[in-house]
Amino acid sequence: MSEKKALSTQEVADMLHVSKSTIYDLIRKGEITSYKVGRKVRFSESDVQDYISRSKKGPSVIHSSSNDKSDFSLLGIEKKQDGFIICGQDLILDILSNYMRLHNIPALRAYIGSYDSLVSLYKNKINVASAHLWDSDTDQYNVPYVKRLLPGIPTVIIHLACRMQGLYVAKGNPKGITSWADFGRDDITMINREHGAGSRVLLDENLKLLGIYGSAIRGYKKENQSHLAVASAVSSGEADVAVGNEKIARQVDNIEFIPLKKERYDLVVKKEDFPTFEIQTMMNIIRSTAFKNEFANIGGYDTSDMGKIVAEI
Repeated sequence: MSEKKALSTQEVADMLHVSKSTIYDLIRKGEITSYKVGRKVRFSESDVQDYISRSKKGPSVIHSSSNDKSDFSLLGIEKKQDGFIICGQDLILDILSNYMRLHNIPALRAYIGSYDSLVSLYKNKINVASAHLWDSDTDQYNVPYVKRLLPGIPTVIIHLACRMQGLYVAKGNPKGITSWADFGRDDITMINREHGAGSRVLLDENLKLLGIYGSAIRGYKKENQSHLAVASAVSSGEADVAVGNEKIARQVDNIEFIPLKKERYDLVVKKEDFPTFEIQTMMNIIRSTAFKNEFANIGGYDTSDMGKIVAEI
């Protein structure tokens, strides 16, 4: 394998949405294969994919099924039997889960996109959904989707953080990409996120406004399930552009970030569950100074309104 394809500990941590210390613990336990280049630990892409495949059968990290991303029964997971499940792909949720475990709540993680996260909450497969879904008709985040995807179910939407969404382009922006309209050019190749991801929805909503069909864009049908992976594809020259958030752009060499939309990243719970010990513990955690301070030096997060109730539907 070329060094360009070798993954660092931080890159693998970002792909799996866990901390670097968790990766080192996986190495120590022999659960993920690694090798060394000098004194640096490196991973091959196949090592990471092998770990992900094995983890689909494990109890502590829940990944989506390739056939039905919202059907956790395929993984033997039942909400009330297997613990408190928080659904979403951002690092902030891993830290939240760790805090909850410190409060003796066996929080588990399901790494699926916003759309499927809300569907899973509707099907009573998870306890907490996360979402960053933009609706072009109302210029609102999340509220319209919660109304549509959880019909007849009273819900509470809790703000977690704001993040900047935009475009990953090669360093120096050789193709001169500046806006959504550039996806309509015939000299552009993109790499996409999976169906249901907030970044994919943001792209599709803007393409609809511009009258651009995804099928006309080179690379539109090529999907990947992480911001880091699509940013790396742009970095390596595999694609000219991808949609993602600013935080990841700071972690990948040879790319630039074009900011286009400030998004709201929210949590969604059923209103009947809101008074429970688990949800109230979660609320106390995300409203605490200690939790907010976790993100003070990471960059890419605006946590000033963290813990505020956005809506009760």
